[in-house]
Amino acid sequence: MTEHPIPATRVVRQAGPAAARVLEADIVILGAGISGISAALEAAKLGRRVVLVDAGQQLGGQSTGSLLGTFCGFYSNGPDPYRVVYGIVDEMFAHLRKTDAFHLRRGRNSYIPLYQEQALVRWIEQAVHCAGIDVLLGAILLEVKRDGGRITALSLATRFGPVELRGQGFVDASGDAALSFAAGFDCRQPASPIMGTLMFTLEGFDEAAALKLDRWAVQKHLAEQGGRYGLVRRDGFVFAFPGKGQATVNMTHVETPLEPLGLAAAQAEGRAQADRVVAFLRGEYPQVFGTARVRQYGMLGIRQTRWIVGGHSITVDEVRRGVKPADAILRCSWPVELHDRAEDVHWEEFGDDHLHYVPLRAMLPVGADNLVAAGRCIDGDPAALSSVRVMGPCVAMGAAAAHALDLAGAGSVQQIDIAALQARLADNLTRCDRD
Repeated sequence: MTEHPIPATRVVRQAGPAAARVLEADIVILGAGISGISAALEAAKLGRRVVLVDAGQQLGGQSTGSLLGTFCGFYSNGPDPYRVVYGIVDEMFAHLRKTDAFHLRRGRNSYIPLYQEQALVRWIEQAVHCAGIDVLLGAILLEVKRDGGRITALSLATRFGPVELRGQGFVDASGDAALSFAAGFDCRQPASPIMGTLMFTLEGFDEAAALKLDRWAVQKHLAEQGGRYGLVRRDGFVFAFPGKGQATVNMTHVETPLEPLGLAAAQAEGRAQADRVVAFLRGEYPQVFGTARVRQYGMLGIRQTRWIVGGHSITVDEVRRGVKPADAILRCSWPVELHDRAEDVHWEEFGDDHLHYVPLRAMLPVGADNLVAAGRCIDGDPAALSSVRVMGPCVAMGAAAAHALDLAGAGSVQQIDIAALQARLADNLTRCDRD
């Protein structure tokens, strides 16, 4: 028998504080959820050196880790919906279709595509790698260095040592306005909680029977019988992905506090609620879910915790009236979907021709020259934000952030040519392809 060589080792010891590794970029993006991914890929296409930072262990944020399973806010309303978001979406949807991980589902007044998370995370990883984007995962923001209104660097902690990340422009795609808050810019927090949801997937059920269920009848029954099972939330949906033997369940509500011990407690509470939801489905629909079991619990899905104070705060009245501001950078038709109560969701759906808009000013923290927010931490009242924080608008915001910083260069994003920005974002303002 041939002896296998034993790998060599060496003894190391850290003598004093570790020196930070210095990285430099044109565009630094904090948060690798769908808005951060969009910003990173768009900035790379513009020829910018990009570093993408996330505290998690994989790319995609909630789009891949929270088992959302549905793409919301990508289509208009009406009998023949058209897509309202482009950019990375073209390649993303094409990949998911090619890998049989996409199903275009017709909702009541729009399309809400279903997708499989593992196919999405692989597309994101491959796209980011091919674009030459540097990625820091498991990196925690400790400090933001700034010179007046300009951020100059981020101090990060990683398990492999400290990092100082210097950049010309910065995108806060953290979801919690973590970069803006740490930089000392004004931020808002809700006076009462906006509820999060722990999504989960089921297997071992009768898929054909599940696809025939009247979702609204199920929701009515949940409202009537949920108390018997100790359920907190009394509405929600089960989405079966045709041909996969898998369903995504959205029937929990959990408070998501902004304090160090809160996340773990909320995660555990969400899973406990999920288990009670499974008991409800088994007990009330035994022919469909009698043998169903949890395939996977998602990470806690967080809708709203903290957001910037921007140059403009979107109001729900503007959303309802479909106001198009002079600095509009995207359009959306998603309903007001306000999760401000434990027991249910407040919905306000819009008509066939309705569109509402996000202005660039809502993405620019007051006093910041080289920082743009994207995703659920832009400025607006809670009801207005509930209509623009879904994935479609978040993709469009990421693209807008990248182009705004590219146009600003060494100047201020507060003073860029809005017409030039809108020309770059024309697809997300005017294009109307039908899938």
